[in-house]
Amino acid sequence: MSGLLINTQQALQLLLSGDPKLWSIVIISFSVSLKAIVLTTPLALLVAFALNHGNFPGIRFIVAVFNSLLSVPTVVIGLFLYVLLSRQGPFGDLRLLFTQTAMVIGQMFLCFPILVALGYAAIQAADQRVWETARTLGAPSWFSMLTVFYEVRFGLLAAVLTGFGRIISEVGISMMVGGNIMGYTRNITTAIALETSKGEFAQGIALGLVLLTLAFLLTVFLSYIQGKKEFAA
Repeated sequence: MSGLLINTQQALQLLLSGDPKLWSIVIISFSVSLKAIVLTTPLALLVAFALNHGNFPGIRFIVAVFNSLLSVPTVVIGLFLYVLLSRQGPFGDLRLLFTQTAMVIGQMFLCFPILVALGYAAIQAADQRVWETARTLGAPSWFSMLTVFYEVRFGLLAAVLTGFGRIISEVGISMMVGGNIMGYTRNITTAIALETSKGEFAQGIALGLVLLTLAFLLTVFLSYIQGKKEFAA
C-alpha cells in the first residue's frame, strides 16, 4: 500500500512539475487523436445521413456491418494496417509505418464505424418531417442536410465525443503502426504499457490520471449535452 502511495505522489509531482517527457507524450496523443476525429467526422456523418435518407438496396445490411465493426479489436486493425504499410505491403513505398500519419490512419479506421453507427442512430431519431419540409420549401439538398444535422446536433456531438474517447484510449493500433518511438509516436497508452513493463509505475500512473481526467470530463460534458437536449425538447 505504501508503494502505491509513493508512486501516486511521484505521479502527481510529474504532472504538476510540467515534466517535458511526460507532457510531450500527452501532446502527441491528443494531436494524433484530434487529427483522426476531425478528418473522419465529415465523411462518417455523410455516410450516416445517406443510410438514413438514401433509397438504395442493402441499407440494413450496411448498417449491420457498421454495427458489427464496433467490436473489432484494435490490434486486428493494427495488424491489417501493418501488413499494408510494411515494406512488403502494397503501400510500403509510402514509408508511413512507424509514423504519426500511420497512427492517424489507424485511428480513423477505428472511429469511422463508431461515428457512422452512432450518427445513424441520432439522425434516425430525428423527426423525418424536418427533411421533407426543407425539401418541400425548395431548399437545396446540402442545406436540408445541414438542417437535419442541426436538429440532432446534440446526438451527433455525443457521437463525436464517444469516438474521440475511444481512439485516444486505444493501444493496439498505436503500438503496431506507431512503434512507440519516444518523442515521435509514443502516446499515452503505449507509454503506460512500456513504463509498467519496466516497473516504472510513477509515469504510468501519471498518464493514467490524464486518461481518467479526460474520461471524467467527457462524461460530464455528455451529461451536460443530454440535459441541454432534454431541455430543448
